Amino acid sequence: QVQLMESGGGLVQAGGSLRLSCAASGRTVSGYAMGWFRRGPGKEREFVAAINWKGSRIYYADSDSIKGRFTISRDNAKNTLYLQMNSLKPEDTAVYYCAAREDVITNGYGNERWYPSWGHGTQVTVSS
Repeated sequence: QVQLMESGGGLVQAGGSLRLSCAASGRTVSGYAMGWFRRGPGKEREFVAAINWKGSRIYYADSDSIKGRFTISRDNAKNTLYLQMNSLKPEDTAVYYCAAREDVITNGYGNERWYPSWGHGTQVTVSS
């Protein structure tokens, strides 16, 4: 089983940027689909973005609040997944989780139950 550890969260002012990283260990994730989810205060965990093993297929939440501001990417040589977040808003405040599944990316990519491996999350707080 692959282990995942997120980093890069923190406190940022509205309009600022953060880059989250998710370092994988235990196995190489070059054959894994990977994703980012988030859970805001008092909310359910929600899908943010997903990427296939070679980065050729990328999906974002069907939400105007994310599109154009967040970018998912990966570096298989470093066994690391990234989420670049720009123009951050207070509503982006959440714990951000990375997830992985050893599989080609399928229609399940937006469902948290599709991913068997999870990190513990990193807190992102955006102040107004």
